[in-house]
Amino acid sequence: MAQNNIPYKIYLEESEMPTTWYNVRADMKKKPAPLLNPGTGQPMTAEELGQVFCEELVAQELDNDTRLVPIPDEIRDFYKMYRPSPLVRAYCLEEKLGTPAKIYYKFEGNNTSGSHKLNSAIAQAYYAKNQGLKGVTTETGAGQWGTALSMACAYLGLDCKVFMVKVSYEQKPFRREVMRTYGASVTPSPSMETNVGKAINAQFPGTTGSLGCAISEAVEAAVSTPGYRYVLGSVLNQVLLHQSVIGVETKIALDKYGITPDIIIGCAGGGSNLGGLISPFMGEKLRGEKNYRIIAVEPASCPSLTRGVYAYDFCDTGKVCPLAKMYTLGSSFIPAPNHAGGLRYHGMSSILSELYDEGMMEAVAVPQTSVFEAAEYFARVEGILPAPESSHAIRVAIDEALKCKETGEEKTIVFGLTGTGYFDMVAYEKYHDGKMDDYIPTDEELAKYRAALPQIG
Repeated sequence: MAQNNIPYKIYLEESEMPTTWYNVRADMKKKPAPLLNPGTGQPMTAEELGQVFCEELVAQELDNDTRLVPIPDEIRDFYKMYRPSPLVRAYCLEEKLGTPAKIYYKFEGNNTSGSHKLNSAIAQAYYAKNQGLKGVTTETGAGQWGTALSMACAYLGLDCKVFMVKVSYEQKPFRREVMRTYGASVTPSPSMETNVGKAINAQFPGTTGSLGCAISEAVEAAVSTPGYRYVLGSVLNQVLLHQSVIGVETKIALDKYGITPDIIIGCAGGGSNLGGLISPFMGEKLRGEKNYRIIAVEPASCPSLTRGVYAYDFCDTGKVCPLAKMYTLGSSFIPAPNHAGGLRYHGMSSILSELYDEGMMEAVAVPQTSVFEAAEYFARVEGILPAPESSHAIRVAIDEALKCKETGEEKTIVFGLTGTGYFDMVAYEKYHDGKMDDYIPTDEELAKYRAALPQIG
């Protein structure tokens, strides 16, 4: 039962929806390192980036100074179909755990695409349409970004070509079919449709693919097709900007009831989920107004923050994209075929990498059987079947709540639940049948990929 006049679900009024995105870079004293041209080693210019990305998105990518960016009315109108999203007090979870901690989660699964990815998909599709483009290309891991983008493109009348990581293409056929229902073409990556795909298949015969592979193919398809541009669902500055709507809404809801979180937790693959949730809270921390404990949770099979190096690296396996300074395992690293497809990326957002390097947040890596244990527990207690990606945050939220039980501390925990798991039943089946393993790369393996990093900076 709701306590202290705080309801189970805190819904904002439509009038309380954010009118601006928040750009955390404006409050960072040390800005994220610029993208570099791999040929010259110099910072990428707007003109160079404009050959791959939409013009307005390039401007957002390079803008380190504008704190609040107005959300166009057309995008806000689209947001109103599924936003504001609820902030949920996990009363049942608290009771079952027997913890004095107060647990909240921001639920982004209440839309047809099933995740937070739609927040940036509609923005990027909108700017592509405004530029007069015919279509866009992209990559997708678990399929949530591809689903969101195909939905946004269908709404705006744009073509959409998706390269889906091969292991996820095979594990999640229904997610693939949702994309096709919205009119997108979906190709397993690496494919034999692009030059870079052919090269990756030749170098890694039988590979199950990675987000880095799929990015390479999507970029090649975009630059070789007139009227197309490439769009990305995570990692880039522009994506974290669009996803800040999650954190801004969360903060408005918490402030409405006078709630101040102690711990904020998000899963971390490329950074869109975590970056969006923590942005306004990180801004307060950067400005010295408040202090929060912020935790990034990544899979132990792809531990870019906890075991990677902070260096310039290619954003893609085919080495056709700009170089980004980030925590990376190496662009040629292909993760084990775990079931958190959206977290299988070799690097981390430059924004989050810089913040982590400065000690502004923590990171922890967790094995997937432990993640699914938490996911199943959460489903049974809170009634929501979570996606494997979001379940990483659930795992650590439960762990932190149990620590509070041991110490008696009444901390307030907020985490992001940014996807549903209805297309991930193959993964749940393997967990229930005891066929899921916890592959963790060895130091020797990671050293091999690290040795191949470009020698820049």
